[in-house]
Amino acid sequence: MARPAVRLAALVATVLIVGGLAAVPPAGAAPELCAPPGEQAAVTLPLKLATAKRPREDKYTTAGVDPLSSIDISKLRLGTPGVLTVGTLTESPPTNCINAKGRYSGFDNELLRAIAKKLGLRIQFVGTDFFGLLAQVESGRFDVGSASINATEERRRTVGFTNGYDFGYMALVVPAGSGITGFDNLTDGRRVAVVQGTVEDAYVVDTLEVEPVRFPDSITLYASLKSHQIDAWVAPSLTALNLLRPGDPAQIVGYTFSPAGFEAFAVAKNNQPLINALNSGLDAVIEDGTWPQLYTDWVPRPLPPDWQPGSKSAPTPHLPDFAAIAARHHKPEAEPYAPKSMLAQLRDSFFDWQLYRQALPDLLKTGLPNTVLLTLSGGAIGLVAGLGLAVAGLSRSRWLRWPARIYTDIFRGLPEVLIILLIGLAVGPLVSGLTHNNPYPLGIAALGLTAAAYIGEILRSGIQSVESGQLEASRALGFGYPAAMRLVVIPQGIRRVLPALVNQFIALLKASALLYFLGLVAGQRELFQVGRDYNAQTGSLSPLVAAGILYLALTIPLTHLVNVVDHRLRRGRPAEADDSVELSPAISSQEMT
Repeated sequence: MARPAVRLAALVATVLIVGGLAAVPPAGAAPELCAPPGEQAAVTLPLKLATAKRPREDKYTTAGVDPLSSIDISKLRLGTPGVLTVGTLTESPPTNCINAKGRYSGFDNELLRAIAKKLGLRIQFVGTDFFGLLAQVESGRFDVGSASINATEERRRTVGFTNGYDFGYMALVVPAGSGITGFDNLTDGRRVAVVQGTVEDAYVVDTLEVEPVRFPDSITLYASLKSHQIDAWVAPSLTALNLLRPGDPAQIVGYTFSPAGFEAFAVAKNNQPLINALNSGLDAVIEDGTWPQLYTDWVPRPLPPDWQPGSKSAPTPHLPDFAAIAARHHKPEAEPYAPKSMLAQLRDSFFDWQLYRQALPDLLKTGLPNTVLLTLSGGAIGLVAGLGLAVAGLSRSRWLRWPARIYTDIFRGLPEVLIILLIGLAVGPLVSGLTHNNPYPLGIAALGLTAAAYIGEILRSGIQSVESGQLEASRALGFGYPAAMRLVVIPQGIRRVLPALVNQFIALLKASALLYFLGLVAGQRELFQVGRDYNAQTGSLSPLVAAGILYLALTIPLTHLVNVVDHRLRRGRPAEADDSVELSPAISSQEMT
């Protein structure tokens, strides 16, 4: 009965994957959000902001900078000498994103590349989530945080900041047809969404005095807004302008300046030499025209009248007349949004076959091998450690039994993501000499140690389910207690809990997606993160569905395979025609008498 199920599962997975390739029209690539829109995408600074009083940052902006020739890169306290390790985001185009080629890009990251080149440093970008970014910078996991970070007073208590390289303002995005017309309409009765840990989050709580709905990233949040699950989104203006597409059931109804006044790169507070060096590099790329060119390519809009990037002595950047460009490319207002049917919405969001075809190569080349490696490595650690915990938990010695119980209670009681962060951020700096600040082995260890707590309990219950007579019979045959347990009792216990063990391995496979919180380079991403990055690049959920299909292709056959194995172990090999026992003539004659 199980074999047809295995074949059916494999057939379904194959049809979904191959069908996604075959059903794609060859032309018409999906829109790339992580690409410079160019000066033709210029927008004007909203009138309200052009005349508003902007927060001042004069007390933090330096009067000047050190000459580049005076900077000694050996004294910058970098985690890896000569390499600037940067924590960044993948889902906030056009400032921080990862493109279809797996390159971390966006205005912030391309600017930092140019600064690192001026300083003679190599640069390595690592993707992470915003809510843990500043803590990772302060702990030394990253030398720099690059994520359009508003340099607020509250954040300065945790990290240091460079001079500003961009100014920040927020947009209020609402669903089409909403009765909300401005920030004044955001009251306690409204579901106001923000990305967790951002300056927009603080603004909604502290200034608007509303408890927001928090999301991990802008892409997921915007999808919820379009489906009317939230009433409004207080968003970074550039992210909102980049995500909104003609025909989307959403609109921007208001703008306001961010409280900090400018955006800057985050650096550990005690690393003033690196802050000074980055400030020097920033002024240098402003002077040689790199900053104006990147600004024009990625975020073309007028600067506020009283602000410019870099130190107070930095030259004024020469920028095109963005207001005139925006006027030349002005398009007539789009027609009112026409609601789509539920089937049309589902098709657009989840079944874009072109995106399936676009994402599948990276999912297979990068995501699938990493997911399998993480699962097998973590599973091996969990199985060995779990067996030790099971044996210790059955021991008559309290010195073995109690530590095993305490370990199990702690690792089963804490959320997996918290364990991963604790091991990555607390243990990581202690073993950085062994791991070279690579979170991959730490993530594998965290997955394995967490799985060990569950596997240990599964094995313990399996061992305890073996009849005591099995142990007694083994001892009567001359086996010692360790040998009897190893050769007789434990194998029977494992066989009895085999389905539960496989379920734990499946859970481990899915938990591998949580390693992204530690920060991974592009080549270390697993299935979910590759799908998520394509989701950020295109604004469609179809790449995540493609990743989900590959998860199913791994888990469904595994589930049914273990049922086959379990059935075989319980019933033995089916009898064959040639299995009959031929008796010798002597035995036959004795039986006849």
